Amino acid sequence: MTAVINMNPTQLATLPHMAQDLSSFGPPEIMAKPQSENVRMAFSVQETAILLGVSDKTVRRLISRKLLRPSRALRHHLIPKKEIERFLDETTLK
Repeated sequence: MTAVINMNPTQLATLPHMAQDLSSFGPPEIMAKPQSENVRMAFSVQETAILLGVSDKTVRRLISRKLLRPSRALRHHLIPKKEIERFLDETTLK
């Protein structure tokens, strides 16, 4: 099952800035909860693509090239928050 994320242009414009704070991303029903309950531990391929500002296909390529390591606990890929942060840290120019 693929989740569909509907966002207006204003929300889409803010997504590149959200990659710095991955915990701020989530569906509206999660975002409405107090901060202590708003902890996302992993993201779908589609959510990861939105956070990184790339396509789903690019995220799948990163996984196949072993640059991103997803959890395979379920039938679909889930990319842990710490893995996304590790990827950004290791690939950031210094």
